Formats: sequence, structure tokens, C-alpha cells
Amino acid sequence: MDDSAVLKVRGYKIGIILGEGSYAKVKSAFSERLKCSVAVKIINRRKAPPDFLQKFLPREMEILSVMNHQSIVKTYEIFETSVGKVYIVMELGAQGDLLEFIRSRGPVPEDVARKLFYQLATALKYCHDLDIVHRDLKCENILLDKAYNIKLSDFGFARRLGHGNSSEMVLSKTYCGSAAYAAPEVLQGIPYEPKLYDIWSLGVILFIMVSGSMPYDDSNIKKMLRVQKQHHIDFPRSKHLSNDCKDIILHMLQPDVRQRLTINEILKHSWLQPISKAKGSELPLQSKKDVNSADQISVFKQEAANREKAAHKSQTQKEVQTSEEASLQDKLLQQEQAKTAADTNTSSEDGAAIVSHHIPVASC
Repeated sequence: MDDSAVLKVRGYKIGIILGEGSYAKVKSAFSERLKCSVAVKIINRRKAPPDFLQKFLPREMEILSVMNHQSIVKTYEIFETSVGKVYIVMELGAQGDLLEFIRSRGPVPEDVARKLFYQLATALKYCHDLDIVHRDLKCENILLDKAYNIKLSDFGFARRLGHGNSSEMVLSKTYCGSAAYAAPEVLQGIPYEPKLYDIWSLGVILFIMVSGSMPYDDSNIKKMLRVQKQHHIDFPRSKHLSNDCKDIILHMLQPDVRQRLTINEILKHSWLQPISKAKGSELPLQSKKDVNSADQISVFKQEAANREKAAHKSQTQKEVQTSEEASLQDKLLQQEQAKTAADTNTSSEDGAAIVSHHIPVASC
């Protein structure tokens, strides 16, 4: 049976293709049981590389099966057919991903960014408390639901942490993710503490939220690494960010891992205290007490009908991770040899353009 027939038997009416890769694709579908639209990731084992089948896919399936948090994309079911196809049925990001959201509307007002970031941080705390690390946090992997609440997605590079005989965390050696969101220790190709890698990426995401640009230009990785290690961040003056907002970003984008904040320290930071004190059963972004935020959300909702189809196509689940790439060191060498190549990543008025390059998997 083809995908449509397989899904129909299980109560899903297949829709459009949201994304497609060499051995996997993501389609929208309507669930008769759930009475809502869903996203279905379809993986063809016969076309997938051995490394993906042996390591990354089993990890992703196991982790998705235990995830249960309001700010993490829900996984409704996972099943496999006899012909070697895996179907992962997930919650659909109705408003697309955070990257397209910022590209189309510009920087998020700081009060709204605080609420969105709080949701993301609590999702990451949930993962870290379970000793699960994401290792590919980026704006494309953050979806927005109908009410513009955060939904963390794409656990393709996630894994459970191991501990040695001395109970110390075993460092990770898998160099993956996107260069623009990668911590200095990852770019240097040295074993790293994955939870702190997640924190660095979190800092990049918050910077993008409030500024509308990247904190570092990743078109030249060696140069970017040098700037990162100097702990130099150019905050756009035109955005008038609060000192607390700048402070939390600076402490997440701390090149010294011994001084970088943990997720618990982030949630206790003064910039997030207005949310921590006011949190209740309702998601922070839906607060009815914040007039400015409510006005902003109403504007977002009015535009939703015009962009729904485009948002579906742009959501994170369109990206199917592959492990068939050259090493990070090869990329650096290529950059050295391409001195005369045109720079396609131009800078915006206030910072680097929102463009990210994927970091190949070099080790597991």
C-alpha cells in the first residue's frame, strides 16, 4: 500500500507535502480520531543510511515516546509497516516556525519575547531534568501553535546522557546542529557537555527574537569562533533592549563553559521573574493581563488566515536530518580555499542576516 492507503486505514486523511528529503518526508493529514490536523513524518528504512538507522532514529523514537510537556510538540503515535516504513504522527505547528515568523514580522517586542522564551526554557528544563539533550536548538525547530505558543520540535539529534563510573557526565562527541547556533567548544571539535551546548543555542535564539538578526556571522566559521571566544556581542542600538535582557543573553553566550548559565539559573534570572511570579495554569503567552502582549497577539491572529498555507510549508518538520555530509574540518578547509568566492550571507543593518549553515555529523 502507498502512504495514503496506510494512513487511511489508521484514520488519517493525507494532505500536502510539508517537506521531503532523500529518505524521509513530512506530510500533513487530518486525524478523524483527534479531530484535528497533524504532521506525519514518513521514514523509508531502505533508503536511510546505516548510521541514521542504528543510532539517530532509535534515539529519536525512544525520546519522542516519553515527551509530555505543553511546550513540546506532541507525538500521537509511531508505527512501522512490513515494507520498512516508519510513520511518526505529531502535532502540527499551525502558525509555522519561529524563523519564518521573525522574517515576516521582524523582531519580537521584549515583553512578548519574554513569554515565548519562558515557554522554550521550561521545555528545555523538562528535557534536561530527564537527562535528555536536544543538540539542535534553532528557530527552525521551534513551532508555533494556533495561539502562537512555543512548541519545541525535531529531536533528530537528541539523546539521553550517559554517566561514567564516577557519576560524572560523559561528554558528547557528536558534532551536529547548525553552525550559527553552535557553541565554541562544538565548533572547535572537542568533546563537550551537551546541556551547556543547548544553553548556548538558547542564547542565540533569544538574541534573534529580540533583534531580528544573528549575533554572529557564520559565513566564516573561523572568524565567528574568534569573535565568540572574545565574548563580544553587538546588541542593536535601535531595539532599546533592557539591561536584564542583555545580561541573560551575555551569560548564555558565555564562551567559558564554567561560567555559562544552567537552565535552572536561566529560569531564576531577573529578566524572567515577571513571568515566574505570574505563572499559572494558563500558558504565559495567553495572559489576559498584559495589554501590550494581548494587542500584539491579536494582530498576529488577524494575519494568520492569509499565511496559514505558507506557514505549514515552512514549519520545522520540513527539515529531514541527514548524516551523509563532509566533516566540519572539511568545511573550514573549503572556506580557506574559497577566498575569492562571493559572500552570500550579507549583513543586515543591525547584525548578521538570519542564515544558518548545518554542521555535519562527524562522530557519534
